[in-house]
Amino acid sequence: MSSGSIFRKPILWVAALGYFVDIYDLLLFSIIRIPSLADLGVTDSGDTGLLILNTQMFGLLLGGILWGIMGDKLGRTRVLFLSIALYSIGNVLNGFVQTPMQYAWIRFFTGIGLAGELGAGITLVSELLPKEKRGIGTSVVAGVGLTGAVLAFFIAQWFDWRTCYFIGGGLGLALLLLRMSVFESGLYHKMSAQHHIVKGNFLMLFNKRERFMRYLRSILIGLPTWFVVGILISFSPEFAKQMGITEPIEPGIGIMISYSAIAVGDVIIGLLSQYLQSRKKAMHAFYIITMLGMLLFFTAGGALQMYIAIGIMGFGTGFWAVFVTIGAENFGTNLRATAATTIPNMVRGSLNGITALFLLLQGSFSYVHSGIATAVVVMCITYWAISGLQETFGRDLDFIEE
Repeated sequence: MSSGSIFRKPILWVAALGYFVDIYDLLLFSIIRIPSLADLGVTDSGDTGLLILNTQMFGLLLGGILWGIMGDKLGRTRVLFLSIALYSIGNVLNGFVQTPMQYAWIRFFTGIGLAGELGAGITLVSELLPKEKRGIGTSVVAGVGLTGAVLAFFIAQWFDWRTCYFIGGGLGLALLLLRMSVFESGLYHKMSAQHHIVKGNFLMLFNKRERFMRYLRSILIGLPTWFVVGILISFSPEFAKQMGITEPIEPGIGIMISYSAIAVGDVIIGLLSQYLQSRKKAMHAFYIITMLGMLLFFTAGGALQMYIAIGIMGFGTGFWAVFVTIGAENFGTNLRATAATTIPNMVRGSLNGITALFLLLQGSFSYVHSGIATAVVVMCITYWAISGLQETFGRDLDFIEE
C-alpha cells in the first residue's frame, strides 16, 4: 500500500478529527481557568484550578480503564461513538455550571469521556494500516489532533468561556456523524470470533511479571509530556513570578505555542521513526530536545525566553503518537484496546502523582527548585522505562496475549 492510499482511509481522518476535538476539550480548562473561575467568584484560581484539573485527570484515569476494557470486549468503533458522545454532552453541561464544585464534577465526567477516543482511534489505525505505514498514520492522527489546542486558544480569545464549552460540545456531536463511515478492524473480528479467548481483562496486565513490566514501562515513557504541559506550562505565570520575570505570562499563549510545536513534533517523530526504522531511537532524540527546553525554561530571564523554552519543550514532547503506538504494538489483539486506551490515560492521570511530588518538594525547596527537582525525577524514571522496552517498529500485530 502506497503512502497516498493511506490518506484515503476514513478511519485516519475520523481518528484525527476525534483527537482534534479531544485535545480542544482537554486543554480548554487550562486556557480559560482564570477567567472562568473569576466569573464564579473564586479569588484563588491557582489552588482551585489545580483541584479541578486533578479531578479531570482522575476521570481520565478511570475512563481509560473503562473504555479500554469495552474496546476489547465490544469493539473499537463502539468506544469511539460512546466516548465522543459522553465528552460532548459533558462540555455542553460545563457551559451551565454555577459553582466550583459543579465545575469539578462535570470536568470529572467529561474526563471519563475524553479517555476513550485516542486509544480506540490509535488501535483502529494500527490494526487497519500496513505495519510499515503505522508510524505515518498515527503521526497524522496526532499532528492534526493536537492543533485542537490552537483552536481552543483562539476560540477563548473570541468568545465567553461558557460559549467555548458549548462550541466544544457541538464539535463533538458533529463528529459523531463522521464516525458512521468507520468499520471495525479485521483483527478484532478475527479475535472476537474465537470465544475461548479472554478479551479485555484488565487484570491480565498485572498477572504476569513480564507483561506487567511491559505495561508499566509503556506508561512511564510518556511522563515528560504531562509534566511539561500540566506543571511547567499550565503554571508558567507562577514560575515566571518566582523567577523575577515582570512581564505577564499568559498560560493560554503558552499552551497555543506548545501544542503548535507538539503537533509539528508528532509529525516529525513519525517520519523520523520511519527513517530510523526504530521507535526507541526517535523517542531518545525527542527526550534530549525536551530536556534542552527545560534547561532554557528554568534559566529564562524574560517572557520571550520563556515562550521560546515552552515551544522547544512542546516540540520535544511531541512524541505522543509514537508513544501510544508503542503501547498498541506491545500487546496482543485481545488486550490491545485495553492497553492502548489505559496507557495514555495513566500518563494523564500520573499528573496527580507528579503534582503531589511537586507540592511535597516545596516543603524543602523553593517553587522553582521544586520544579527542577521534579523534572529530574521524571526524566530519570522515563529513561529507566524506555531502556527495558523492546523495539516494536514493524511488529506483526496478529497475536494474542495468553
